[in-house]
Amino acid sequence: MKQTAPSIVDALRAAGEPTRLRILALLQHGELSVGELVTVLGQSQPRLSHHLKALTSAGLTERLPEGAWVFYRLPGTDWARALLDRLFELIDEASGDFPNDRARLEAVRRTRQASAETYFSSIATDWDRIRAMHYPEELIEAAILKTVGPGPFQRIIDLGTGTGRMLALLSGRAREAEGLDLSHQMLTLARSQLSEAGITQARVRQGDVTATPFDTASADIVIVHQVLHYLEEPEKVVREAGRILKPGGKLIIVDFASHNHEFMREAFGHRRLGIREDAMSFWTSQSGLKLDDVTRFEPPKDLDQGIAVLIWSARKSEEKKDVAA
Repeated sequence: MKQTAPSIVDALRAAGEPTRLRILALLQHGELSVGELVTVLGQSQPRLSHHLKALTSAGLTERLPEGAWVFYRLPGTDWARALLDRLFELIDEASGDFPNDRARLEAVRRTRQASAETYFSSIATDWDRIRAMHYPEELIEAAILKTVGPGPFQRIIDLGTGTGRMLALLSGRAREAEGLDLSHQMLTLARSQLSEAGITQARVRQGDVTATPFDTASADIVIVHQVLHYLEEPEKVVREAGRILKPGGKLIIVDFASHNHEFMREAFGHRRLGIREDAMSFWTSQSGLKLDDVTRFEPPKDLDQGIAVLIWSARKSEEKKDVAA
């Protein structure tokens, strides 16, 4: 974690300006878009963009483009975050501009929450219909926690994070958790729900789950929850998970078992009618993973159109091996 003197000097210079310090103090409560920072700080976008560029160049913030939006957040666990954590310990946030900034931040969060609730209400009916077709969600989540294990883990990655539910479920078992999703609306919902729950160690960003921005061998746990049945080539996600897992790391996949409910293609946009167990066995093997366990949850017996849910657990070998092309 030790850094060269010039890098430290650059970081201190970047932070050593009143507006930039206010930006950093706000970002410790979660990532914010440029527009949200404009609203909170009451400064022009060009001026704030200049400050944000300086902070990013010094390694004190991370820039995350998301369609027409750009979000900023503090770094995860490197030397810059350690420096900022120490800085925050020394700042009296009950003085100066900090209290007003925090009050305006709460107003921005309420606006974000209202937007998220509007979007969720538009999809809630479909979600309720799907949930009614399978085993109770809370019991499946209990099994997910058991499969993941108690940790603590350094890093958990959630591919296709959606509402951020898996991040919320697992955040207490990791020092850092990060979710990836293509949908800006889903990410808005996830940010809002994580913020409402007071979860600060879990973050989200936009990206393709088949070609993620994460470093090779950087995650202890990768979870893929109810994602694969939406994809034309789900094996690409499994392969990508194998790449980003550390040796000995674990992949958890939760999805529907193979079924014949054809209406789900048009009604809910499902590309695949569940995932066959032999297909999952092949995909994990081709991705350098060993399939350890499969847990099956049968649907309620009184349903005419029920769907079984499967939880797969696969582990990456401790030994470095080439993954089949």
